[in-house]
Amino acid sequence: MLNRFLKGSRAGSTTCSFIYILFFLGCELASAQQASAPNLNVLDSVIQTSIQNHEMPGAVLLVGHEGQVIYRKAFGNRSLEPKVEPMTVDTIFDMASLTKVIATTTAVMQLEEQGRIRMNDPVVKYIPEFGQNGKGDIAVRDLLTHYSGLAPDIDLTPAFASRDTALSMAFAEMPIAPPETQFIYSDTNFIVLAALVERITGMPLDAYCLQNIFTPLGMSHTRFLPPSDWLSHIAPTQYDDRNQMLRGVVHDPRARRMGGVAGHAGLFSTADDLAKFAQALLDGSSVLSLPAIRKMTSPEQPSNLPAIRGFGWDIDSPFSSNRGEFLPIGSFGHTGFTGTSIWIDPTSRTYVILLTNAVHPRGQGTVISVRSKVATAVAAAIPLTPDEQEALRWKTITGYNEAMTAQRRMDDRNGSVWTGIDVLESQDFTLLKGKKIGVLTNQTGVDSTGHRTIDVLAHAPGVQLTAIFSPEHGVTGELDITHVGNSRDAATGIPVYSVYGGSDSARRPPLDILKQLDAVVFDLQDAGVRFYTYETTLGYFLEGAAKAGIPLIVLDRPNPISGTLVQGPVSELGRENFNNYGLVPVRNGMTLGELAQMFNAEHNIHAKLTVVAMQGWMRGDWLDSTGVEWINPSPNLRSLTAASLYPGVGLVEGTNVSVGRGTDTPFELLGAPWINARELAAYLNMRQIPGVRFVPTTFTPTSSNYSGQPCHGVNIVLTDREFLDAPELGIELASVLIKLYPEQYHVEKIMEILASKAVYDAIVSGQDPHRIDLDWQDDLLKFTKMRERYLIYK
Repeated sequence: MLNRFLKGSRAGSTTCSFIYILFFLGCELASAQQASAPNLNVLDSVIQTSIQNHEMPGAVLLVGHEGQVIYRKAFGNRSLEPKVEPMTVDTIFDMASLTKVIATTTAVMQLEEQGRIRMNDPVVKYIPEFGQNGKGDIAVRDLLTHYSGLAPDIDLTPAFASRDTALSMAFAEMPIAPPETQFIYSDTNFIVLAALVERITGMPLDAYCLQNIFTPLGMSHTRFLPPSDWLSHIAPTQYDDRNQMLRGVVHDPRARRMGGVAGHAGLFSTADDLAKFAQALLDGSSVLSLPAIRKMTSPEQPSNLPAIRGFGWDIDSPFSSNRGEFLPIGSFGHTGFTGTSIWIDPTSRTYVILLTNAVHPRGQGTVISVRSKVATAVAAAIPLTPDEQEALRWKTITGYNEAMTAQRRMDDRNGSVWTGIDVLESQDFTLLKGKKIGVLTNQTGVDSTGHRTIDVLAHAPGVQLTAIFSPEHGVTGELDITHVGNSRDAATGIPVYSVYGGSDSARRPPLDILKQLDAVVFDLQDAGVRFYTYETTLGYFLEGAAKAGIPLIVLDRPNPISGTLVQGPVSELGRENFNNYGLVPVRNGMTLGELAQMFNAEHNIHAKLTVVAMQGWMRGDWLDSTGVEWINPSPNLRSLTAASLYPGVGLVEGTNVSVGRGTDTPFELLGAPWINARELAAYLNMRQIPGVRFVPTTFTPTSSNYSGQPCHGVNIVLTDREFLDAPELGIELASVLIKLYPEQYHVEKIMEILASKAVYDAIVSGQDPHRIDLDWQDDLLKFTKMRERYLIYK
């Protein structure tokens, strides 16, 4: 356009020409900016339709993207009764439950960042009177994530009219579920959290938030108890029980009776102020650092439970309607009962703020559907860079089934996984050509066609297999004895060297044999559990290969109980044994190839290690999603159900109970002659342990503990393997046996497998299993961060 203008214009002064050039450059730039700006006009009709359908009287909608407000409009009316007033963009709204995240959660996170509280601490550490009626083990994190087990609200009858009375009622509440077993959205959680902030800081919640949150962020129209000169700009909500229209007075009846300042409701604010807050969460600020923000907005609920919550913030729960269809899991937000909502997506650096007074005038409006429509339209219109598109794509591929809102379920996958031996074959054994090798394997070492790894390697061109090593249970996996001797493989005649016996030396590969080899291959199916001895055998072979100066080649296989869940106590330093090679939690969420890399580096072994990685395995895959056949890795681990329960039930099998060895369903049973089956089942079911239930039963094992004796106990029914925290189940089992049968149950031998004196002492002292679980979370987090360096499959 500029060229056409210059060609068609007559000669004029330099100044005039320069002005024309600037004018047309400005037009071109404005046109380009308009073309690249997202088209959000569709939002107008979404809001207007909602108003026409009487879902709300009016709204303010604000959208921010990449540090800029790109949409900001007011619609409809802010008041219909007692008089009509048009909505304006500076209208002040009753935030309702947005109070929880804007004020209370932010205050708690500041205290956590300052080291004045710890999320895993019991609330009673800060508020002793909260411990009434069995709440002594509820942690600060349980309140923030709504997994405390407290009821949704304190009772409004009989009527109370003071903050102190409300707090006394909250502190005296009796849980309706054990902590960390159910998602129960509870205002009481945040009433207590506000009290915690006030106890620690010595300041009322409203004063603290004004000084430490709102003023530093320039949120000049955000506060509890708004002053009278704001009244004309405040959107009224609803008639109260005296038929008075609430305006500038909090809508929530409990917060109102508490004087207008509460941790769950009471805040008033504007869309512009919330935009400042949202941008601060995207950028970090003096109010909260980016690490604290990431922690607050990452999943913090018990990892095995379905409603995904950060600290305060919603990620994927039954309350996530305002995320819409396209904003990914990994974004976060919250809603308020009066009709307010905010959703923030760090990947696209976008936030959507929808403020309405949908309850006006008589509590019959609803904005659930319009929230979703708005978020979906915004996400569809936002222009994303290629990097953002890729990040969103990977955030979406998380194993979530979004057709089941707020239910974190792994989609059943019919995968086709090549294990390490399959990949090695496809590469024509290049790694092994010209080498004399040994192989550690057993009956689980087979390729996708069912051929034994032994036979495949014995007939591989250019490869000389001269030694076979067998782990616990022997090369065929059928021996359930301590002393397994050397032998020869029946099919190939190759000598088999046992690396399992009653002494430490018998469990290590013979160095003289290793030194005769050019390489050793490792192909075993693990159980994904620290105390399953194949993991220690792997460590011993790394050490032996390093001493012999030969490579160790690990042919990787799936973790049968998935590679996503990392659970249980981390073993303590100095407690290494054949069931505990190193500082690893009970359930590590790693493959043997990944463990090999970790052991090699973290134990300073520095063997010449090669991992032949699988093809097609995803971290969320359980074995039955891979196409790989289940082969019993040991005589008593006979199904994926047993494997799912094994990290818990296996913890107590060294004590004086039967775990079903010598029956058709090992690790699905627990009993002893001295147990009352109905009593045990009733107590365990009362604990509401996610993912399992308990049926009283009697069984007679034919081997192991109480062989030939009737054992009374429970059949452990696996109801949802995704929700089960199996190591915590083991702690539950040990704890209830001590509680119900203190004279008969001998827990001492659990230490060999547990490998944690701190956890053992907590069990013996009668601490609640949920509290014990919380106390190991810090060590588990350290392990998880270290583990990330060695993961092969993302």
